Amino acid sequence: MRVLVLGGTRFMGHFLVYRLLAAGHQVTLLNRGVTPDAFGDRVARIRCDRAAGDLAQALGGREFDAAVDFTAYTAADGRAVIQALGGGRVGHHVMISTGSVYLVREGCPRPSRERDFDGPLLPEPADEKDREAWSYGVNKRGCEEALAAAWQRDRFPATLLRIPMVNGERDPHRRLERYIVRTLDGGPLLVPDGGAHPVRHVYSGDVVRAIVKLLLVPSTFGQAYNLCMDETPTLAELLELIASLLGAPARLAPVSSAALLARGIDPVAISPFSDRWMSVLDPAKAKAELGFQHTPLRRWLESVITSLLANPPAEPPDGYEKRAEEIALAAQLAGGAAGGGRER
Repeated sequence: MRVLVLGGTRFMGHFLVYRLLAAGHQVTLLNRGVTPDAFGDRVARIRCDRAAGDLAQALGGREFDAAVDFTAYTAADGRAVIQALGGGRVGHHVMISTGSVYLVREGCPRPSRERDFDGPLLPEPADEKDREAWSYGVNKRGCEEALAAAWQRDRFPATLLRIPMVNGERDPHRRLERYIVRTLDGGPLLVPDGGAHPVRHVYSGDVVRAIVKLLLVPSTFGQAYNLCMDETPTLAELLELIASLLGAPARLAPVSSAALLARGIDPVAISPFSDRWMSVLDPAKAKAELGFQHTPLRRWLESVITSLLANPPAEPPDGYEKRAEEIALAAQLAGGAAGGGRER
């Protein structure tokens, strides 16, 4: 099978390429060439900056059995793919989308199902960080809508995979690692606003397996699927499980986001899973129609933790530079509680 991977040098794309090569497929990578890869001459390469609008020219009318797109973010990206690969030049196109397409919908249920996509959108937020997250979800919706319209109009064979926050070995965002290093350093683990909210993410390896399994399956054309784990622990429960797997005590210290911000500490920088722009999905459709199965939470956590401990990064993750302030704030709050004080 001739497979075009748009992106393919980081995280899930990287592992997908290895899996495709191991299965004997011919892989072509299309990206800017900024991030090096270790594939050598096992893959063909096309250098292209999609933002420059030269996707169709870069592909030059080439044909592929399948394409997997990790770098489509806007309606313009979707239209460019249709122009470059339409007219029968691809047998199946898979777009990696996001649960954020639900978060920008007014009154969207949680967990969100595929049929919850349609509906009025939230107004553009005034806050800069909220606006960035909102724009990401709105733009991804635009890309999905372009591909869905091309399926209805021209039978462009696209499948949309909506995924929440992704965890896995060698995550370049190092999100899970931020909790692990704090659990291991012996200090308190600050949990913004207590961590009582649900967490339902997805393991990178399961997404890759699902992609490979659905390639060239006609029943998936024109469809969208949520991929996520089955378990829904609270953040606090997840952190307790991580601590138990590390053999360390769970020194959880609930603290308000306001108290963190007052000390110049970004709550999401120290606790990425406290981001309010974090989707909770329902995977029932993917389980029923794709046979999607998610690795049990405890098992994939063990795998990620083992990989991290065996290959510790040279530098701590982002946000750790204010660890001393975190510890001082935890001590202050603990002292106030012991003395009958109240957090302000």
